Amino acid sequence: MSYLTPRNEMTKAQKSRARREPSGVFTNFQPAQIQQFKEAFQLIDHDKDGWVNESDLVEIFGSLGITPTKSMLTDLLNSRPGGMVGKDSPKGINFTMFLTMMSERLFEFDTEAELVEAFESFDDDDSGSVNIHDMKKWLGDYGDRMSEPEMDKFLTGPFTDRQGNFNYREWVKVLRVNEEETEEAP
Repeated sequence: MSYLTPRNEMTKAQKSRARREPSGVFTNFQPAQIQQFKEAFQLIDHDKDGWVNESDLVEIFGSLGITPTKSMLTDLLNSRPGGMVGKDSPKGINFTMFLTMMSERLFEFDTEAELVEAFESFDDDDSGSVNIHDMKKWLGDYGDRMSEPEMDKFLTGPFTDRQGNFNYREWVKVLRVNEEETEEAP
């Protein structure tokens, strides 16, 4: 008997209902976001078997010029929902597991202090503002690079003055207020 075969047979109605009821993780995202994650998953799943396994990870890392160590691959595969990969469990990550992992990472918001500290490294005169031209250079050239439209969306608006300075302290305060309102909502 395969580990994928259910031990208890379900009725036809139960099977149909199970197919219609989404995993809880799917409710965390809009359909367009789920589609983007699905496309990313399919890019990683080189053998197209519906599972990202060690060989898929070796392939994707290789295409990026990275030679992963055995421990790196094991750590990545063991970070899946449900814990460690054992001899009785499938050795890999399916799309639902992948989406769960992404949701866990995306919903780990930075604290207010971390955000302020990050902006302060660009605030030479401790004014609470940073020059948007300097920020665009850093956001476009380093780390998780942002596109020009993303930077414009982020750095223009009520928190940027006519001199081109982004008031990050006020921006962080608004984030905190919005987060508190979301927590209080029924």
